[in-house]
Amino acid sequence: MEAILRTPLFDNEVTMAINFLNDIERQPIQMHRRDGWVWRGDPSGHYTAQSNYNLLREETADGIQDSVYHELWKLKVPLKCTIFAWRLLRDRLPTKINLHRRQVEVSDTSCPLCRNAVEDAGHLFFHCRKVTPIWWESSSWVSQSAAFPKDPKMHFLQHDPSMVDGLRAKRWKWWWIVVTWTIWKQRNKLIFSNDFFDSNKVMDDAVFLLWTWLRNLEKDFSMHFNQWSSNISARFM
Repeated sequence: MEAILRTPLFDNEVTMAINFLNDIERQPIQMHRRDGWVWRGDPSGHYTAQSNYNLLREETADGIQDSVYHELWKLKVPLKCTIFAWRLLRDRLPTKINLHRRQVEVSDTSCPLCRNAVEDAGHLFFHCRKVTPIWWESSSWVSQSAAFPKDPKMHFLQHDPSMVDGLRAKRWKWWWIVVTWTIWKQRNKLIFSNDFFDSNKVMDDAVFLLWTWLRNLEKDFSMHFNQWSSNISARFM
């Protein structure tokens, strides 16, 4: 243990290393059994590609699938955005509160957008006063007026295509990913590049990004951006 702790570590990593080594010391050594790998993603202990895929899609051991992740992985959007949304739904993004929980030294856990609350996923993406106007405006496009859940999963499910009539209903869930992705990018620019956060810019960037997706993902989509953005509410109906 002393040899390992002589390796340079960050202050917050020392306690984690000690706890890890203590956990190992408490494990009984089986002198008459060979060591082997155990895959905890399957009751058999054996790894398969299917069990890994099921784990990513949040399927339980008895095969019951969580509809949130099922809906997400069905969406045909850029993979990096799907992975981002998956991390958001699982609360695995490095928000300040998550970094603090992982014993990463964070001097200030307040929301970098408003400074009025702790930066967790529910506040940053859905309830911060700097982002709520975005959700209220877009909800008006499809005549929704329900309160916004703080839980990312519930917020995502609120963007159910069945709540929007018409052939373009799938765009409603794409919009959720586009907005959250754009908020996260603008938040990072504020923190790491000393940029400023502008809700109007987030909306404009999100509208443009969705338009680029439609150009590549919808076979018959050929609308010019100015035409698309001039009557955005009609593009979801």
